[in-house]
Amino acid sequence: MYKLGIDVGGTNTDAVLIDENLNVIASVKQHTSENIYDGILDAVRAVLSKSGVDRAEIGQAMLGTTQCTNAIVERKNLAPIGILRIGAPASRGIPPMVDWAEDLQAIAVKTAVVGGGFEYDGKEIAPFDKAAAAAFFEELKAEGIMSVAISCVFSTVRSDHEMEAAKLCREVMGDDVHVSVSSEIGSMGLIERENATILNAALYKVARSFTEGFAQSLADEGVTNAEVYLSQNDGTLMTMEYARRYPILTIACGPTNSIRGASYLSAQKNAVVIDVGGTTTDLGVIQNGFPRESGVAVTIGGVRTNFRMPDVVSIGLGGGSIVREKEDGTVTVGPDSVGYRITEKALVFGGDTCTATDIAVRLGMTDLGDKSLVAHLDEAFAKKAMDAIRALCEDSIDAMKVSSEDVDVILVGGGSIVLPEDLAGAKSVTKHAYGGVANAIGSAISKVSGTYEQLIDYNETPREEALAKARAEAIELAVAAGAIRETVEIIDAEDVPLQYYPGNTARVKIKAAGDLK
Repeated sequence: MYKLGIDVGGTNTDAVLIDENLNVIASVKQHTSENIYDGILDAVRAVLSKSGVDRAEIGQAMLGTTQCTNAIVERKNLAPIGILRIGAPASRGIPPMVDWAEDLQAIAVKTAVVGGGFEYDGKEIAPFDKAAAAAFFEELKAEGIMSVAISCVFSTVRSDHEMEAAKLCREVMGDDVHVSVSSEIGSMGLIERENATILNAALYKVARSFTEGFAQSLADEGVTNAEVYLSQNDGTLMTMEYARRYPILTIACGPTNSIRGASYLSAQKNAVVIDVGGTTTDLGVIQNGFPRESGVAVTIGGVRTNFRMPDVVSIGLGGGSIVREKEDGTVTVGPDSVGYRITEKALVFGGDTCTATDIAVRLGMTDLGDKSLVAHLDEAFAKKAMDAIRALCEDSIDAMKVSSEDVDVILVGGGSIVLPEDLAGAKSVTKHAYGGVANAIGSAISKVSGTYEQLIDYNETPREEALAKARAEAIELAVAAGAIRETVEIIDAEDVPLQYYPGNTARVKIKAAGDLK
C-alpha cells in the first residue's frame, strides 16, 4: 500500500508518494495555480507518472491546504452565520465581534445574548434561557442560515448549557445545520474562544468545498481506493467528517507539516525547523517529534483567537524575495517577492528582477537556471545581500529559542537553497535531499491525535485518578478521530495549578496520537 501526501502552499503545490515502510518513492513540486484544484490535479498526475505506481495500490491520501487561512484573510467564501452567546446578564457589556473589522463582521446575519452561563468555579450564573434561544434559532431558520456559533461563559469548566443549546438548535433548524460549539474549539477566555468558534462556523462551506473537491480530484485521476484525510495544525491528521466539523483546525497546517516532515527526514525529535518557501520563511520548533504549541492568543486575519495553534514565526524571506540596493549602499531582501512567478521574473531564468535565488546562484551556493545571467552582479553586493538573509534567519532563531544555548537547526522547503549553513545560534544545520517537499512528506506520514483539556479540582478528584481518566479520554478522542487503538500513545501531558481558582484546581491537558486505521 502507498500513501499520497499533498501540501498546497502559496507558491508551490508539493506531492509525494511513500510506501508502507515510509520510504519516498517519488516527489514533485508544481506551481500553485489560481484554481488550487488544477494545481492539485497537476501534482497528482505528475507524481503518479513519475512513480509508475498502480493507482489501485494507493490506500491513503492526505491533503494540507491553506484555503481556510486564505478565506479569512481575503474575506472570501465565508458563510453567513448566526451567533448565540449564553451569558446574560453577565456578559452584555462586550457584545460578540466587538473588535472585528467591519467587512468581517458582515458574516453575522443575527446575534443574540441569552440567559445562562457559569462562574469560574462551575456555579450557574443563571438558568439557560431555552425559550429565547429557541426563538433565535427560529429566526435563523427563517433567514435560511445553515451555520451557527454557540459560546457560553466558562464553558471550558462546564459545557452543559452549550450542549443543551446545540441540541435545541438541531431540533429547531434540522440535522443539516452546522453547529460550532466553543468548548470543543477554544480554551479559557470567552472573547477569544467565541471568536475562534465564529470563524469555524463561517468556514463550513469552504471546508465542504475542499474536502469534496479533493476527493473528486483523486477520483478523476483513478485513485478510488484511498481513504482521504486532512492535515490539522498540530502535526496530525483528521478524517473528512472531522475536517467539516472543525475546519479552523486546518489553519497553519502547512508549517506543521514541514515540521513533521523535517523531524522524519532528519530523525531528530527536538530542533528548530526553518521552512523557506518562495515568499515567506516559517520557523517552528520540534518537541518530541511534534510541533511546539503556542501559549499565547493568535491573531488570524485581524481576529484574536485562543484555539490550538503551532508556535510559528513567519518572516518575509523566500526564494523569490526581491533584492534591492539603497542609495546609501545598504542591501535589503524582501519582504516583497515575485512568488510563484519566479521562473519568469528571476534573473537566472531570464527575468528582470534580482531575487534571493539569484544571489545564491551568484555566490555558488546552488546551481539553478543559467548562472551566466547573474555573472554581472557585483560580488560585494551579493555578499551584502547574503549577510541580510543571514541576519533575518539568525534573529528569528533567537526568537524561537527558550535558552541561550545553541540549538539543532533543520532547513527544509524549496527556498532553503538561499540560506547559508553556518548560522549563529545553531549547534548543527541539517539539510536533506527531500527537504524541498518536507511539507508533503509531513502530511503523508502524520498520525492521528486526540486532545483532552479540562479544569479539575484535585480536592474532589485525586490527582492520579484525574490524570488516569484524562489519559483514557485523550486516547478515546484519538481513536474517534481515526487512530488504531493499539498504536495510540500519550505524546504530551501537563497539569498546571491555577492559584486563582477555589480548592486545588489545575488545568489538565493530555494529548494522544496513533497510526491511521
